[in-house]
Amino acid sequence: MAVCQRDCPQGIVLRDLTLGYDRHPAVHHLNLSIAPGSLVAVVGPNGAGKSTLVKAMAGVLAPLTGHIEGLAPESIAWLPQHSELDTRFPIDVRGLVTTGLWRQLGALGRLRAAHRQSCETALAAVGLTGFGSRGLDTLSGGQLQRALFARLILQDAPVVLLDEPFAAVDNRTSADLLALLHRWQQQGKTVIVVLHDLAQVRAHFPITLLLARELVAYGATAAVLTTKNWAQAQHMQEPFDDNAPLCGAPLQRQVEVRYPAHHNHTHPHVRAQGHGHPAKALP
Repeated sequence: MAVCQRDCPQGIVLRDLTLGYDRHPAVHHLNLSIAPGSLVAVVGPNGAGKSTLVKAMAGVLAPLTGHIEGLAPESIAWLPQHSELDTRFPIDVRGLVTTGLWRQLGALGRLRAAHRQSCETALAAVGLTGFGSRGLDTLSGGQLQRALFARLILQDAPVVLLDEPFAAVDNRTSADLLALLHRWQQQGKTVIVVLHDLAQVRAHFPITLLLARELVAYGATAAVLTTKNWAQAQHMQEPFDDNAPLCGAPLQRQVEVRYPAHHNHTHPHVRAQGHGHPAKALP
């Protein structure tokens, strides 16, 4: 994956990005740019490739074709879906949160008084003062998510990637953590969040990426979340096919994402048909 420095001025750029598992494509030929300091919601039907995209941006899934610019490993803080964390692991809340200092301390680094104070400050910021010695298995879903956000605070990365961070948490926790996302954006961080609650997206996210294995629309949320675009996303949606062939020739240009991007290949389980109008080329 191509990278640039932490202060990459052009933001994040996806160039002809195709993603998949065992070389079978799940997300096809994405071309778009995300400006620094953006607060972006990633939405789409179930199985649209949203988590796959975020995993690639986090650096844990290599592209089949294309590349990502503007994301160095040290610039990223990533929170996967809640279900991917094993709360039976024998660690307390403070231990979990301080793993956010790993890049500073390394595997053998010692926690100093300043590090412990930073941990307590992060716990207070997410409403978990006094929870440091609690085991993870004693926490509610909302409390665990608050602890994970405290870890993100200690990571202090310029790019934050979140996959369904408000699933299975209470409304109060969602409201508090959404306020934290807005503070991060005000600090100049780029925050990209996979979500399924479209009302939440409309209320809190100025920019939306609508994905259905391919790009459907990207831009101002009000312009993206239209009935027409959502119907197009559902029409374009393909169930994941382990036997799907590799993608054909890649697109040769980057595109602006106001309209569905043209997809120039088909799979055996999909009728041969156009997927939308070609998008306008970026300057």
